[in-house]
Amino acid sequence: MKKVITYGTFDLLHTGHINLLRRAKEELGDYVIVAISSDEFNALKKKEAYYSFEQRKAILEAVRYVDEVIVEKSWDQKIDDIKKHEVDVFVMGDDWEGKFDFLSEHCDVIYLPRTVGISTTKIKKDLNLANNG
Repeated sequence: MKKVITYGTFDLLHTGHINLLRRAKEELGDYVIVAISSDEFNALKKKEAYYSFEQRKAILEAVRYVDEVIVEKSWDQKIDDIKKHEVDVFVMGDDWEGKFDFLSEHCDVIYLPRTVGISTTKIKKDLNLANNG
């Protein structure tokens, strides 16, 4: 069995997230693990999610391309996660290209193209404009 892992906040789940998860499952592996940032880790990153960790976890667990959801508590846990879960492939969107190449000592590192025209930042911006317009 080939295991794939990805990381993120996964707030306001959208087609870009689904495309990444679908490709991870259909093209890269058999078992997909998603590590989502805890509320505390998001606060350290100065990132505010609309949904709580538990809500984001429940949403992702309902996605058919996701086999397991784990918590991301810090930037430097990735190597431990890869070893603990016997991961074969680390995947992220290509906006992170090169940032995780150091993990290639432990597994394959793949950056997938982002879905054009969609992002959580764009959704939040559009919703804010709609509420102020």
